[in-house]
Amino acid sequence: MGRTNFLGEFEELILTMVLIQEEDAYGNTIVKAIKEHQNREVNLSSVHITLYRLEEKGFLESYMGGATKARGGRKKRYFKITNAGKVLLQEMKDARTNLWKLAPQLNFSS
Repeated sequence: MGRTNFLGEFEELILTMVLIQEEDAYGNTIVKAIKEHQNREVNLSSVHITLYRLEEKGFLESYMGGATKARGGRKKRYFKITNAGKVLLQEMKDARTNLWKLAPQLNFSS
């Protein structure tokens, strides 16, 4: 995994959430999933900025969904992970797993 494929923690989180959500990945669902599964508050704007950055890097693709009355006729932009994004997440997971294998057991009893 070269430096060109480096992701920050937040980028990795967003890319992973898109992978998990499959066809239902758009800004608001990602924000809600992070709150639910990570107990972490995130800003919708920061999620959107990160989604677009990951798309520019080639790790995500986006497409427009249909307009709905609930959204005042506006369309949602959905995101899906690319093969390059899947490969990168697997490489990151493998690298992290290899590091943990080298670490001593965490022992909290003192």
